[in-house]
Amino acid sequence: MRNYDVIVIGGGSSGLMASVAAAEHGASVLLVDKGSKLGRKLGISGGGRCNVTNIKENADLIAHIPGNGRFLYSAFDHFNNRDIIAFFEGLGIPLKEEDNGRMFPVSDKASSVVSALISKVKSLGVQILTDSPVREVLYENGTVKGVRLMSGAVHHSSAVIVATGGKSVPQTGSTGDGYPWAIAAGHTITELFPTEVPILSREEWIKSGDLQGLSLRDVNLTVWNPKGKKVIAHRGDMIFTHFGLSGPIALRCSQFLRQVKNKFGVDAVELSIDLFPDLHPQELESQIQDKLEQEPKKAIRNSLKGLLPERMIPLLLSKAGLDGDITGHSLPKNGLLSLASLLKRMPILVHGTRSIEEAFVTGGGVNLKEIEPKTMESRVMPGLFFCGEVLDIHGYTGGYNITAAFSTGYTAGKHAAEARNN
Repeated sequence: MRNYDVIVIGGGSSGLMASVAAAEHGASVLLVDKGSKLGRKLGISGGGRCNVTNIKENADLIAHIPGNGRFLYSAFDHFNNRDIIAFFEGLGIPLKEEDNGRMFPVSDKASSVVSALISKVKSLGVQILTDSPVREVLYENGTVKGVRLMSGAVHHSSAVIVATGGKSVPQTGSTGDGYPWAIAAGHTITELFPTEVPILSREEWIKSGDLQGLSLRDVNLTVWNPKGKKVIAHRGDMIFTHFGLSGPIALRCSQFLRQVKNKFGVDAVELSIDLFPDLHPQELESQIQDKLEQEPKKAIRNSLKGLLPERMIPLLLSKAGLDGDITGHSLPKNGLLSLASLLKRMPILVHGTRSIEEAFVTGGGVNLKEIEPKTMESRVMPGLFFCGEVLDIHGYTGGYNITAAFSTGYTAGKHAAEARNN
C-alpha cells in the first residue's frame, strides 16, 4: 500500500483518458479495474472498429447529445474532438472520416486504439491493478481519503476519479458500481434508463415475424405524443425484428418513447415511418400512378414491386384497405390517395424498449447539479471526481458518447492532478 496523488476507478474510455491526463500533469496515479482487461467496452465499440469520436463542430456535437449535452461545453474547452483526433494520431493511430462525421482508425481495428491507449498509460508510469474490484471509496471529515478493495487492501489518495460507466453492456464490466459510492458521498442519482436501445411493439404484424430482418434504408422515423404533436424525427436506416424495431434511427428514438410514456402516462406510443422522405405526398402519388399505368392490367401487389420493399407490400395494401389483386387500371382515386398517405406516415404502436442491460448507453446517473462542469469535481465531496457514463449524460451512437467520455475523463484527470497543489 502507498499514497497516490490520484486514484482512478475504472479502466474504460474515460478512466484511461483520466489516467493519461492526471499523469501528464505530474500526478502519481493508480488505475484500478475489477476486470482482467482494460478498455473492454472500447474494444467492442463501433462494431469492433471503434468510432473514436465525431468531427462535427461543438454546437453540433452538443445537439447529438440530447442527455444534458450542454454540460459538456466546459469540458470541450479542455479537450474536444479535435484534441482526441490529435491525441490518437500522436500515438501512431491515423484516423479516417466516414459518414456523418464519424472517425475510425484507418486499421478498422478497435484493438489498435485500445492497445495504443493502454501503452500510453503505462509509459506515463501509471500503476495498474486489474482483477481488483473496489469495495468502497473512503471518506473522512468531508473529504476523500482513498479506496478499499474487496481484498481488504487500502490505497490512499486525496483525489479519486470514479469512471465506472453505467449499467449498459454489463459483460464489459459496466454494472453500476459507481452509484453507491456517489450516494455515500452525498450525491443523488437521477433515474437510470436504457437509451440507444431497440424498441418493443405488440403489433400483430410485428409479432407474426413476417417482416423480421427486413431493413429499410434512408427512411424517416417519427415519435408522436398522444395529442398528435411531433416529438422527434430521425432519418436513416432501421430494421424490423421479431419484437419490434432496431437499427440506428430506432435506437435514437428510443429515449423519446420513454419521455412520452412518462409524461402522458400511456401504455403505447405512436411512431410512424416515412418511406419516401424526399417526396411530397403529391409527388409520391404521381410516382405510384406512373408505376401502375406502365402495366395497367397487372395486379397492384405485383406492380408495386421495385417501388416498395416486397415483403412490406401485403401489409401496406392491407393497411390502406386495398385488395392486392385489383389492377392498376381499376384502382380508385381514393385508393391511390390512401396508399400514398400511408407510405408517408405508416403508423406503428410501440410499448417500451429492451432492458438497460441490452442498451448501448445508460440514461441517468450522477446528478450534474452536484458536479462542477469545469473540473468534473463533486460539489458535495471535495477530492471526488466523476467522468464518463456514470454521469447523467447520454448521446446518440455515432462517436458522441465516446467523445463525452474522453472529454470528461481528460478534464477530471487534469484537475484532479492540479488539485493536489491547492
